[in-house]
Parts: sequence; C-alpha cells; structure tokens
Amino acid sequence: MLYLLGVVVIALGILISVSLHEAGHMLTAKAFGMKVTRYFVGFGPTLWSFRRGETEYGVKAIPLGGFCKIVGMTPQDDDVDPADEHRAMWRYPVWKRTIVMSAGSITHFALAIIAIWLAAMFMGMPNKDIPNPLPAYVKVVDCILPDGAQRECAAGDPVSPAKQAGLRDDDKILAVNGTSVVDYNALMKTVRALPADKPATIRYERDGVPGKVQVTPAGVHRKPLDDPDGAPVMVGVVGVVGPSLPPGVPANVTYGPVEAIPATAGYTKDLAVGTYEAMKRIPEKVPALWTAITGGERDKDTPISVVGASKLGGEALANGFWQMLPLLFISLNFFVGVFNLLPLLPLDGGHIAIAWYERARSWLYARIGRRDPGRVDYLKLMPLTYAVILVGGAFTLLTVTADIVNPITLFTR
Repeated sequence: MLYLLGVVVIALGILISVSLHEAGHMLTAKAFGMKVTRYFVGFGPTLWSFRRGETEYGVKAIPLGGFCKIVGMTPQDDDVDPADEHRAMWRYPVWKRTIVMSAGSITHFALAIIAIWLAAMFMGMPNKDIPNPLPAYVKVVDCILPDGAQRECAAGDPVSPAKQAGLRDDDKILAVNGTSVVDYNALMKTVRALPADKPATIRYERDGVPGKVQVTPAGVHRKPLDDPDGAPVMVGVVGVVGPSLPPGVPANVTYGPVEAIPATAGYTKDLAVGTYEAMKRIPEKVPALWTAITGGERDKDTPISVVGASKLGGEALANGFWQMLPLLFISLNFFVGVFNLLPLLPLDGGHIAIAWYERARSWLYARIGRRDPGRVDYLKLMPLTYAVILVGGAFTLLTVTADIVNPITLFTR
C-alpha cells in the first residue's frame, strides 16, 4: 500500500508540475495581451472543459502532461483570425516572447527552489560539515553471507569475524596490520587485500579510547571496487560496513526561515552543477540502458523516466525513506526546467533561440545597411525538429522500457 502511495505521489507531483509549467506560459501570455485559446491538463479525448472569456480550460483523458494554445506562435501559423493578427505572438517584442517561452522553465525552477527552502526548514539539508571522505567509522554485520547473496542473516550463516572479535557499531578503525587507515575507502581496500583465514590485527578507537583486536578474515567472492560490472574475485572480508557518520554528527541540518535562504542557494548551486554533469553523460549512458533492457545489470547512474521516478518514490516510501520523495520532486523539476531551455525545437529554448537570432540578425543587417530579412521560416526547420522529436521519443521509449523490465532499485535486502 505504501509503495502504491509513493508511486501516486510522484506521478501526481510530476503532472501538477507540468500543468503549472503550461500555466506559466498562459498567464504571462495573457499579461502581455497575447490571445490564449486553450489550456488543458492531459492529452487525448476531452473529459471535461469550460470556457471563460476567450480561453477554453479542461481536462483530457491521458494524464501525461498538458498544453496551452497561444495564437500565432510563428509567422507560419495559419490559424490566426484576421481580427487577431495584431495579437499574434510572433509580432510581440522579443523580450516579451522570451518571458512567455521561458515561463514554463521558470515555474519548474520556482517549484524546486520553494521545495528546497521548505525541506531545509522541515526535513533538513545535507550537513556540509561532514568530512569527505568519511573516516572509517563502521557498523558490524552479524554474519557473512554466501557469495552474491542479498538477504537477512539466517540460521547456519557464519558469524562475522568482526563480531567474533568484539568490534562494535561506531568503532573507528585506525589501522590494519600496522597499515594506517585514513578513511573508509582505504579500509575496504586494505581489508580486501588480506589473505583469508590468517589472523590480522585491527587497531580501533571507541568513545575516544584506543583498542586492538585479532580478526581472521573470511574469503568470499565480491565484485572489484574499481570495476562494479566486472567478474567477482576472491577477497577478504571481516564483516564491517559503512561508512558511518562520526558520533554526534547529523546527516541533515534543519534551518530557520531566514537561515534556510543561503542553505537553499547552496543546494540549488550544487543541483545546477549536478544537473549539468548528468546531462553531459546522457549520450554515454544509452548503451548502459540497452544493456539493462537486454538482460544485463542496471547501472544506478543511468537516466530514468517518469515511470522510474514513480517507482523509486514507491520504493522509498515502502522502506520508510519518505524524505526521498521531496528530493525526487526537486531534482525532476530542476532537470526539466534546464532541459526545456535547450536551444532545440520543439523545446521552448528553441523558440527563444530563434527569437534572439532574428533580433541579432536584424540589428546586424541594419548596421551594414542591408534590408531586414524578416522572420525565420519555421517550415524550413521542420526536418531538424522532426529529428529532435525522433531522438527524444526513442530515448524516452528506451528509459521507460528499462524502468519497466529492469528498474533501478535502491533498497536491496
């Protein structure tokens, strides 16, 4: 039941965001005097609608987005009534058209920033004072599972060497066989290199008091740390996991309304950088998506669709991590806002780019004494537009298929 609720919450959040995106276009267009004839949530057959003034508002059967119709978006639009020629969108100054076309993305950014500010006050933001990389504070597992097993400990599973030796949760490992351990990653590399069934000396710190134990590592097959997709190899394990936060250091910090403003700005900056890096990696992730569809392991760093995001929301809520739902909402809104500003038709960014190209070309021609060439012919750009739609549709189909047949799972047991 919680899983289904999480799926519905994320799906509904996305639908509301897209509907507000279109409302941003509509409201700014109306504010400038442009004519908006239709505003609908969803696609397909109309379920319900009403008319107020010159605009028809309604809901359609397929809840996968929404749209608004602004009269005369391009000079080639043939649906402009002669009485409305002066209100055709393409006739308005470029700065007004830019505001209208960017209003959708601005709405997504506003939703994300408001959600971040609220999260900073009521849920908490990641603690900036956490050491990076984390020191080797560990949790002790109860048993060593068979190679590749993902389950709880069962009768007959061997007790972990760390537990047998007396290590405890939140112990800080300082050295292994005399080799200093500076962080958790170093601990993993050092332990994995230990020979199985040969005692090793581990120095640790517990509540500020140093200690030392003898641990006999077990030999198991695990995937290499530097090659998660590689074949499993025999390594040593002692039965500790991590990294754990140092005692007294919270994972998240909550803020007051004023203090939350700089925290929101910082998180937004990190989100912008992360979104840029993620978008750069999209082309190289396409083969990984195909591998996931054709039976390979799903890379957790591959893109997800609305289907995948909804599933992650359901999984998070079912496992008690409700905090992940607002974070998903924030990330999705920010990503869509950025993506929609790419200078490609039919995205809003493509219309903005053409408007400013026309403006720059007119300015240049006026300076060199040549006649203004006028507006761009959108019909000549249709092959490029169709190519973008084809590539985007294929990528969407690829991500949706991967999210159905081999979804990303964050809470393996």
